[in-house]
Amino acid sequence: MAAVAPLRMLLSRSVFPCVRAPISSLIDLQIPGATCRKQFIFSKVQRQCFFRQSYCTQVLYQTDVTVEFRDGLPVVTLPLPSRKQNCEFTLKPISQSVGDFVRFIKEEDGGIDTVSITTTDGSRIAKSTSIDVLMRSEFNISINDQKYHVSPPVIYPLTNEDAQTLTDVKLLVSQLYSTLNVESYQLEREKELRKRLEDLNTEIAPLEKTRANLFVKANNNTNNLAWLGLGMMSLQFGILARLTWWEYSWDIMEPVTYFVTYGTSMAMFAYFVLTKQEYVFPDVKDRQFLIKFHKLASKEKLDVEKYNTLKDAIAEAENDLQRLRDPLQLHLPIKEMEKIAKKE
Repeated sequence: MAAVAPLRMLLSRSVFPCVRAPISSLIDLQIPGATCRKQFIFSKVQRQCFFRQSYCTQVLYQTDVTVEFRDGLPVVTLPLPSRKQNCEFTLKPISQSVGDFVRFIKEEDGGIDTVSITTTDGSRIAKSTSIDVLMRSEFNISINDQKYHVSPPVIYPLTNEDAQTLTDVKLLVSQLYSTLNVESYQLEREKELRKRLEDLNTEIAPLEKTRANLFVKANNNTNNLAWLGLGMMSLQFGILARLTWWEYSWDIMEPVTYFVTYGTSMAMFAYFVLTKQEYVFPDVKDRQFLIKFHKLASKEKLDVEKYNTLKDAIAEAENDLQRLRDPLQLHLPIKEMEKIAKKE
C-alpha cells in the first residue's frame, strides 16, 4: 500500500502537471481555459485507472471574429465585451446595410459605446453600404477599444456551364408554370372582361340612344346650313350677272365684284381670328356640328362627359380582350383564332 500512493502522485503529475491532487480524487477533472472534460473510472478491486474519451474540445469564448455562410446568408460570430461570450448575427445581404449591422451589435450588448467598420487600410465604410458589398473583401471591426480583423470566405462565381444549366432550369420552371397556371388565368381574365363589357354596355345603352337622336338632329342642321350657304352664293352669282349684262355694263360692275371678292376674303380671315382655325369646309362643317350637338345635349340633359368616359372604358376592355385572345397568348395557330372570331 505504501508503494501505491507515490504511484498515484506520479501519474497525476505526469499526466496533469498543473493539478496537485492524488489521482484517486480526480473523478471529474476540468481543465482551466477549455471545455475539455476528462473522467476517470477506478476499479475498487484492482485499483486501476481507465480513461474515458473526452466529448468536447472547443473553447467557449473566442477572441476573434469569424464569418460563414448558412443557407446563403452570412453569419458573423463576434465576442461581446461585457458578457464575455460570443454572439452570432445573421445578416441579409441585400436588404440590410452596415448601419443595421452596427445597430444590431449595440442593441445586443449595452456596454458597447462605439462600433466602427473600416477597410484594411483604415478608411471608414459608410453605413449605407450593403452587406453584400461588405462581404466581398476583408475589413476591420472596432468595438470600443478592441479591433478585430475579419476575412469573409471567398465566394467563387458560377462557371459558364453551371450558369447555362441554371438558365435552362429557370426556363423550364417558367414554362411549367405557364402551362399549369397561365391558361386558367387567361380564362378567368376573359370572363372578367366579358362581364365588364356587359355592365358597361348596359350602362351606356340609354345614353347611346339619346346621343343617336341628337346626332341626327345636329347633322341635319349642319347640312341645312351648308345648303343655305350654297343658295346664298347662287343668289349672289345671279344678282351680279343680272347687273353686269342687263342693268349695267362690265365697266361699272368690275369694281363691285372686286370689293365683293375682297369682302369674302376678309370674312374668312375674321373666321380664323375668332376660331383660330383655317377656313376649310370640312373643318367648318365639323365645328358647326359640334356646336349644335352640345347645345342639343345641354337641352336634353345628356351627360357628354360620362358618355365619353364609358366609351373609353369600353374601348379599353375590348382592346384587353383582343390582346388576351392573341394567338401568341393562347398558343393557338392563327386559323384557329379566325374560327373563334367568326363564331363570335
